[in-house]
Amino acid sequence: MTLLRKTRWRVPMALAAACSLVLTGLATGYSTAATPAGPGNGACKTFDDPQWNGWTDHAELGRELHSIERSSAGRVEVEQIGTSTLGRELWSARVGTGDRVLLVQSAIHGNERTGTEALLGILRKLATGQDAATKQLLSSVTFVALPMVNPDGGELNRRMNVVAWDDVVAQYPQLAGVPRAWYHSLRGDGIELPGFDLNRDFNPDLDYVPQAADLPGRQVDAGFFLSPESRAIRDAYVGLRDEFGAVDAVVDLHHMGPCARTTGGPQDGKLISVTLDYPPLGVDDGAAYQAEWPLLDQDKSRRYALAVARGIQQAYGPQSPVAGVGRYFHPDDREYAGQGRSAFALNGSATVLFEVRGQQDDLGQKQQGMLTQSVRTGVESLLGSMASGEVDRLNGEEFFALPDYGWDTSAD
Repeated sequence: MTLLRKTRWRVPMALAAACSLVLTGLATGYSTAATPAGPGNGACKTFDDPQWNGWTDHAELGRELHSIERSSAGRVEVEQIGTSTLGRELWSARVGTGDRVLLVQSAIHGNERTGTEALLGILRKLATGQDAATKQLLSSVTFVALPMVNPDGGELNRRMNVVAWDDVVAQYPQLAGVPRAWYHSLRGDGIELPGFDLNRDFNPDLDYVPQAADLPGRQVDAGFFLSPESRAIRDAYVGLRDEFGAVDAVVDLHHMGPCARTTGGPQDGKLISVTLDYPPLGVDDGAAYQAEWPLLDQDKSRRYALAVARGIQQAYGPQSPVAGVGRYFHPDDREYAGQGRSAFALNGSATVLFEVRGQQDDLGQKQQGMLTQSVRTGVESLLGSMASGEVDRLNGEEFFALPDYGWDTSAD
């Protein structure tokens, strides 16, 4: 990966003005709605609170990463790997010297923030830890964190990034006159600014250049690398693959709805803290992709996901609310080839989706620490399992023994 020089970034004036108005007008009000809970199963209390005080914003992230780098005595390397549409730096932090590579990205949906906090906590620990386990991990694994890959969406507390379709066409003139990509919207999360769902903008052909004939595309299709954020993530992946020969695993940190509960088994009715998933590539475990993409290994992804689940469960015990781990919704025909985890899996990496319970403005700051800790423990467990080789000895079929979940409809 090459450090990018800090440059001026020219943002379209109308788009910049609209962003300023939206940011100025964000509400600071607060209201609550309590949800009934079954006996002993824990309450699901949700909030309508667009504040994000207590969460790391983009400016704070840059300062914190450089502080970690300075304190690490050379262990941690912080680089700018790209620039968002509105000119914000996209940061990478790398630590470890091992041959096994774990790439973890967070906040590709801008209002999903626990992953950023979890990654900062892991980096602080790995930067200065002198215990034997930390040293063994650092000699076995190279860990690369992309803590905030959609900072423009993050500053607006919304899912999408911010980019007008006309700006896309200006960069790719071959797209003039064709329909917008299916995952580009004119507004998102109540904010009248256009943008992409970045987690649909990936293609397994990592050299892909947008072609007019491919647009607008469909949900099941690969994406088009139309945003600088998705291209920066791809370039980070390609740089690591070229350096090491392969990227062992990619983890994508997200949030899901706030009030999911396990169904069946000894934890029946307990609130879910984290759900995990392998790549959604359609029927028969992605068999339709196998001829063109022979490196796809769905069992490998399930082994890595299982290592995460086992680590969380062992760290906290079955009664802890943090240990509520399950399988993410994945019917046999679920197919999202344009997600980053799908594109990288088709290139041979194990990929794991984390979905932690609730957005930060669903649950408020009260549960921030608990849910951030569950994400941190999961990533640290995977690092440890990679360092020890345990992840290679797991049976991927046992992933399906993790509990399913249903929604607490009383919270709707």
